Amino acid sequence: MQIALSVKNLTKKFGDFTAVNNISFEVEDGKFFSILGPSGCGKTTLLRMIAGFHKPTSGIIEIREKNVLEVEPNKRPVNLVFQNLALFPMMNVFENIAFGLRRRGEKGPEVDKKVNVMLERVGLPGYGKKQINQLSGGQKQRIAIARALVLDPTVLLLDEPLGALDAKLREHMKVELKKLQVEVGTTFVYITHDQSEAMVMSDYVAVMNSGHFEQLDTPQNLYSNPASSFVAQFVGNNNKFIVGLKKDESGNFYATTPEGGQFLLSEPFDLQDQGTFEMYVRPEAMIINPSQGNKAINELNADVKAILFDGGNSRLLVVPENSKQELIVALPQNHQFDYIKAKDKIRVGWYPESAVCFKKSEEKIYEEL
Repeated sequence: MQIALSVKNLTKKFGDFTAVNNISFEVEDGKFFSILGPSGCGKTTLLRMIAGFHKPTSGIIEIREKNVLEVEPNKRPVNLVFQNLALFPMMNVFENIAFGLRRRGEKGPEVDKKVNVMLERVGLPGYGKKQINQLSGGQKQRIAIARALVLDPTVLLLDEPLGALDAKLREHMKVELKKLQVEVGTTFVYITHDQSEAMVMSDYVAVMNSGHFEQLDTPQNLYSNPASSFVAQFVGNNNKFIVGLKKDESGNFYATTPEGGQFLLSEPFDLQDQGTFEMYVRPEAMIINPSQGNKAINELNADVKAILFDGGNSRLLVVPENSKQELIVALPQNHQFDYIKAKDKIRVGWYPESAVCFKKSEEKIYEEL
């Protein structure tokens, strides 16, 4: 598979501040690659260096094995779609899409053909004569992408393009954007602070924090096997326990809580016996009133504080016995536990392999709304 984009040891400093710190990665041709991280982590700076709007302090950017560091932004085989879309309100849809082609010197029937083919591809055939103010938010989004794709870029860069849409349209456009990328086959590099966007659409996701990548992996591996405390908290929902580590005479490892809880771990996680650690268990891994079987399971008594109804994402908010910590427990959708009410006492548990542990981090995890 050909490499569409290669970034090697890329660093960008603004005075004493390092916005991007020695980042390297490759994106294969035709893949959907997302850079996920909180505001201020450096992802937009990284994207703008690829586009040519920022000059790196050091490092190399190659597109199809050609170093483009000295290539002007308008001559790089990339296009950038901004969050505000930057459509021209004085032009109709056709002229918006044709704008780049005309600037490149193309004219006549060839322009008409390319624009109409692109309108078909983004699912808006016959929309050429419509004015921009006649379009919905989702339609404007597609026109902005069509305007970029009509120039046949090697890489399409997207800077939080769904950020200005309302929640329901954003959910719809996640699916539409992924379908469009698969259909046109262009390499997408997409930045977002919304982990759902990155997970749903991407072939690979890089989780960025404070100028560096914490983990670059498939969405499935990021979710199931986070490489750091930051990734465990930033990708998906997680219950966090502050624990110590204990090893018994049989060689089993346990996480211990200040309240006296002791939970079996499936592996030592390369931890040492001293210090404080963070243990994470996802809400859907929590089992309500687990039955006793042959398989080892960690259990604790808990009071139900509230039922958080959200259709297929409904959950319980529970507080373990002798603790003030609140835990989220996913509710199965088979109505098996519809009888549970607030203030009930239940047992919750999880299998040891469902937990991951990391050395306690003092770093603040930002929560984006």
